[in-house]
Amino acid sequence: MRLSAVRIFVNELEPARRFYQEVLALPLRFSDADAGYCTFMSEGINVVVECLPPDASADDQLLVSRFTGLSFETEDIVADCARLEEAGVTVIGAPERQGWGGWLATFQDPSGNALQLVQYPS
Repeated sequence: MRLSAVRIFVNELEPARRFYQEVLALPLRFSDADAGYCTFMSEGINVVVECLPPDASADDQLLVSRFTGLSFETEDIVADCARLEEAGVTVIGAPERQGWGGWLATFQDPSGNALQLVQYPS
């Protein structure tokens, strides 16, 4: 088996599409506003951004604005974190060295989902 896709739930599709396509520079594979989702490619993994419908249940709403566990690898976490901030992205955890030798920084997409930058030790 191999990982094929990850799903990120959002409140509004268009701001999310712009964020993942323009700010994170993920190539857009498919977008269907009527169906409420778009798909990006990241190193062979599909990143599916899915908008919850307006009548989503309270339980479904828990899928938005949370820590996703997704990390985007970078070679220069300080520079990329600064670039995100310049683009208006909310950084909720500045680059910090980890006990395992690498670095992590945490930022939010337009729906408040927490994503991370990771820089592995050289």
